[in-house]
Amino acid sequence: MRRLFAVVRSRGPAWSASLPLEGQAEWSAHAAFMNGLLADGVVALGGPLEGTADVLLIIRATGDAEIADRLQADPWTRNGLLVLKQIWPWQLRLGGLP
Repeated sequence: MRRLFAVVRSRGPAWSASLPLEGQAEWSAHAAFMNGLLADGVVALGGPLEGTADVLLIIRATGDAEIADRLQADPWTRNGLLVLKQIWPWQLRLGGLP
């Protein structure tokens, strides 16, 4: 059964601090991949955490292994721009998600 997870990814060794987000290698491929996860209902919410090297994703999945497998297909994971930092099961108590 799918449930919600809070997932944190962080900038990896290939991240270029001198370039903006959209200027990183394979930006278009990464954006298309993430938009596909959103369209498939896997990602519910996501975006960078200001002032950090981290990105927060709220993901629907059956468990940690499914999340790691899906994110492994991201071009930014394959080329070392993002690494998986942490996965926590999450219970939404206030508000709602589409």
